Amino acid sequence: MKSLLVLSVACTLVALAFSAIAEQQKSKNCNDVRAAYSSKGFNINDVPNKGVNGAPLKVCPQGYSCCTVEMEEKLSQQSHTEIKAPVSQLSTNLQSTFRQRHSHFDKFFRELLKNAETSLHNMFVRTYGMMYVQNAELFKKFFEDLTRYYVSGSAAINLESMLSDFWAELLERMFRLVNVQYEFSDAYMECVSRHTDQLMPFGDVPRKLRIQLTRAFVAARTFTKGLSLMPEVVNKVSTVSASPSCVRAAMKMLYCPYCSGQVALKPCQNYCLNVLRGCLANQADLDTEWNNFLDAMLSLADRLEGPFNFESVMDPIDVKISEAIMNMQENSMQVSQKVFQGCGQPKPSMAFRNKRSIKETAFTGRFRPYSPDARPTTAAGTSLDRLTSDVKKRLKHAKKFWSTLPETVCAGERIAPGDECWNGTAKSRYESVVIGNGLANQVSNPDVDVDITKPDIVIRSQIAVLKEMTSWLKAAHSGNDISFETDEEASGGEESGSGCDPPSCTTDQDIYFSTPPAPRLVPVAKSPSGSAVSTRGSLLLALSALVLALLAPHWR
Repeated sequence: MKSLLVLSVACTLVALAFSAIAEQQKSKNCNDVRAAYSSKGFNINDVPNKGVNGAPLKVCPQGYSCCTVEMEEKLSQQSHTEIKAPVSQLSTNLQSTFRQRHSHFDKFFRELLKNAETSLHNMFVRTYGMMYVQNAELFKKFFEDLTRYYVSGSAAINLESMLSDFWAELLERMFRLVNVQYEFSDAYMECVSRHTDQLMPFGDVPRKLRIQLTRAFVAARTFTKGLSLMPEVVNKVSTVSASPSCVRAAMKMLYCPYCSGQVALKPCQNYCLNVLRGCLANQADLDTEWNNFLDAMLSLADRLEGPFNFESVMDPIDVKISEAIMNMQENSMQVSQKVFQGCGQPKPSMAFRNKRSIKETAFTGRFRPYSPDARPTTAAGTSLDRLTSDVKKRLKHAKKFWSTLPETVCAGERIAPGDECWNGTAKSRYESVVIGNGLANQVSNPDVDVDITKPDIVIRSQIAVLKEMTSWLKAAHSGNDISFETDEEASGGEESGSGCDPPSCTTDQDIYFSTPPAPRLVPVAKSPSGSAVSTRGSLLLALSALVLALLAPHWR
């Protein structure tokens, strides 16, 4: 009996000793929690000095705990902020990257337009003198309309109609010039316009330039629109609010170790992946259409580098228009004869006899070949090739951005390697299987309760936006402005915004103006001697000099 009493006393003493040690440990652990809790900006007085009964806790393991219900609520809010922070940072970086690229491309295209206008003005002043200056508004409007189309597309300008009007107006002015000895009524000039396609007064330049401009402008403005869309989509998707179940899971993963006194313990990687895949399930569903959009952007970028190169079209546009003018000059007699045959002989101008002599206003300027040294400086201090090469790297890097977000976040210092990690209940190995990305896979997520029957409306709307933009990009890749498909003017005949003629629609061959096209000659009336009048003979040169010399006073 005595021995039993001694044993009982000994056991009691041992139990008391262990209890004292446990109490000391509790006190010590909660002191660590107090320091860590305070470092988050919370009131240190919220933390108990030693472990308390955790039965009231809603998220973290119950039992011994350094957390109160009030602490758990505050740490839940903190966990929501912390789980959003890396996603927000990655999204912000992506937005910044493509906002900058959009700005670079937009500035480049606008400066190319302005440089092309300046170059044409300077060249035509040198080459055509007052005859150009007095009609410069025609070319100014040409570039204004091109800029409007780049900015607003077919909603503001029907590019094909605009180009047709430009050449029609140019033909009217030049036809009056080369036939200054006659008077023409508006009705007569309408007849001239009706015969434009048959006459081809500017050679093949208008057709080639229409194809080049349409392709280049549609590609440039659609690509720029795609670059501007990316930050908008990323911003809307990344700001989608976390669900209550996601916040609960984040709290359990990030701060329940605090409540157990293990403030330095980080979550297991696979545990983190399941939590993030549950929280970002809707965003992951964006990935398929996001990747399709990026693929379409990359394909159009290839076009910008090749056959739809905006820079190679706009840079020498002054040369191309001047070639068209020279074609008209050189074929003026044939064109006039054809017009007179089709529209009737015009009345002689009574004022023609009173013009000044040729010597007083003699025009000596002729078309001067393009000189690379005389071109404006490169737009925006760069080139289209450099811009495109850079943005293609960024686009490729952005592939699978949404589906890889969990892996990107659950890495580095945010997780603990191996089995010495927080598995949601204790410091041990995480046993659950890592589930797949996307909303449908979350039905088996062990750590986040996700209602797979309720997709996020904001993200679904952005999926639709990306799908629509992808269709525009694919149309631009073929040289088509997709918005033209709904225009009434495009309902019959050739599509207004097609930008290509068979067989060019089925090939990738580009059209270049490396050498001036040969003038198109049409049959002309025979001279009294029976020989045809040569467009390149001395008679044409004399006539051109006479006409151009008389132009300035006649147009005032």
